[in-house]
Amino acid sequence: LIPLVLIGLILAGSTAWMMNNKNKSAEAAAKPSEKPTVYELAQSDIATVIKKELRTNLSLSGTLMPLNQTTVKSKVAAEVRQITVQEGDKVTRGQIIAQLDVADLKARLAAQQASLDEARARLALAEKNRQTNLALLNQNFISQNAYDGIASSADVGQASVRAAEAQWQIAKRAMDDAVVRSPMDGIISKRFVQPGEKINFDTPVAAIVSLNQMELESPVPASEIPRIKAGQIVNFNVDGFNGRAFVGKVARINPSENGSRSIIVYVSVDNTDNALKGGMFAKGTITLEKSAAVPVVPLSALREEKGQSLVHQVVDGKIVAQAVVVGVRNEDENVAEIKSGVTEGAVVIAVKLDTIKPGALASLPKASAAAAEGKNTDKKTN
Repeated sequence: LIPLVLIGLILAGSTAWMMNNKNKSAEAAAKPSEKPTVYELAQSDIATVIKKELRTNLSLSGTLMPLNQTTVKSKVAAEVRQITVQEGDKVTRGQIIAQLDVADLKARLAAQQASLDEARARLALAEKNRQTNLALLNQNFISQNAYDGIASSADVGQASVRAAEAQWQIAKRAMDDAVVRSPMDGIISKRFVQPGEKINFDTPVAAIVSLNQMELESPVPASEIPRIKAGQIVNFNVDGFNGRAFVGKVARINPSENGSRSIIVYVSVDNTDNALKGGMFAKGTITLEKSAAVPVVPLSALREEKGQSLVHQVVDGKIVAQAVVVGVRNEDENVAEIKSGVTEGAVVIAVKLDTIKPGALASLPKASAAAAEGKNTDKKTN
């Protein structure tokens, strides 16, 4: 009896153990498996491959100067009676900017007028004598030598009249020059004289500049000059304009270096609104070369592994290490040309994320995800 009881207990225990294991297996089968980690990428973490023109630029800086400027000087010695302009005043061509005293000039002109009248009177008398003596010569009342002497007096009289007329013209012009006029449209940048001041010939009266056309004078290393040509575009900024961009073109290049292994390049700048002023300092770049539109990625998206350039591309929600062939790198624009490996519209990781490795799952922002899905759909359709 006892053995039968033991056998029953053993069978019951075995059955219970088997049922317990079966229940555990069922529970394990019913328990869902853990989900893999999906990295959520922010818009600032990614970049879309786009096509754009790549430019090879050269940095430059220099001073802006008006292309047209002049210093008006006195053409006569006289006292300044009136000056009608101040620094900063706009003037037009022919406008009076100063009036000099003309008392002495009037007296000189009157003296020259008297000399001219006297010379003309003498000439008239000499001409009358010549005509009279010509008639006597024709009647053989006087000799040829006598007539020639009288005729030469008339010739001398004509020369005297021409000399007196020239002196009168000089005196008349001096009178006109007593009114100092602006030779161009522009702005008074400096007034050199004051009313009542006695000035001499060639004394500066005022400096005038035209701001409509400016020139940026920039020293460029002599080694870069072979790549610079007239007409190349220059983009630059000037302090105080809140980031406003200005554009100019290379106008000409100085033919000799200035002693510091650099050569001055002159950049023409339109300034019709007169915003730029002479002496302002500008910094910018000159575009040496410009390519056709090519696929580009940010420089920060490039990786180097075992001598191979690659990018981390997001494809169907997964990070893929995609090998690429890199072309021109533009440090100024922070982009690099991609010759092959990825095409326009591809989404790449543009920052260094140490926790994300190739093969990891990643989700894109909604806008980027939709764009990438559309790009993939286009590829499948094509």
